[in-house]
Amino acid sequence: MTIIQLKYVLAVAEYQNFTLAAEKCFVTQPTLSMQIQKVEEELGIQIFDRTKKPIQLTEIGQKIVNQSKNIVNEANRIQDIVDQQKGFIGGEFRLGIIPTVMPTLLPMFLANFIKKYPKVKLIIEELNTEDIIIKLNNGHLDAAIAATPLHEEKIKEVVLYFEPFVAYIPESHASFSKNEIEISDLNLDELLLLQDGHCFRDSILNLCKSNANLAHNHFQLESGSFETLIKLVDEGLGMTLLPYLHTLDLGDKNKEKLRHFIEPKPAREVSLIYPKNELKIHIIDALRTTISGVIKGAIVFQNVKIISPLQKNNSL
Repeated sequence: MTIIQLKYVLAVAEYQNFTLAAEKCFVTQPTLSMQIQKVEEELGIQIFDRTKKPIQLTEIGQKIVNQSKNIVNEANRIQDIVDQQKGFIGGEFRLGIIPTVMPTLLPMFLANFIKKYPKVKLIIEELNTEDIIIKLNNGHLDAAIAATPLHEEKIKEVVLYFEPFVAYIPESHASFSKNEIEISDLNLDELLLLQDGHCFRDSILNLCKSNANLAHNHFQLESGSFETLIKLVDEGLGMTLLPYLHTLDLGDKNKEKLRHFIEPKPAREVSLIYPKNELKIHIIDALRTTISGVIKGAIVFQNVKIISPLQKNNSL
């Protein structure tokens, strides 16, 4: 059997459809089917149960797929070893970024990275954390930038920075007169949040739950973007929390409504994450170095309390 044949097996196992797998592998469906049949004949077993819809792996087929992933990864590693030996940093690299990080962080580092590493073809997707984890585990992403810790066994996390939360408060709010606010000033009944599915929302809910004075578990308005939340606050419909980097480009009038928390400031941990068996470590290191270089001058807070989207709080 060949590496190409094993890749065909993996494609069918993932998409559970021969036609779709063939499209993803850029071959005709008869060609893909014939190559998989050759593997089954050579091994003397059935990898797929074709009588079921969608197509299912047989018990031995699941074991074959697990081993095939290892073989294909190790085969790909050969080119990676050669590239690193030559000092070559290039090729296609698939990067996922969560929505609450993409608009602020990407413009900060992308131009620098492209200029420094012109042979790298970055393919960037905006994805929520759940989809990022799935795609990393399936091999459809090389790395991602997300809020951590995630505590995923197969994923390595390299912290890039700690980003404090900043309150955005209307003039009519009782806390507007304060220079700094405390967690106890937050009230879920008037807190405007991102829609369900955003890890930043989960971090805020965990922050509020850590306040013993808060007993509410509902809220009035939710939105899909920080820009909408800011406009709602401007209309006096409540207050919200923003990631620090998102506040840097606000106008002077908007910045008058910002209030920082007293120390230790609640914050999120943002990391570069990738599979522990990832091949393109040289590109990952280049990304980490580039991002760290541009971010260290933007965030200068030291005494922060990390609020995890997974309800596990750590202090720094």
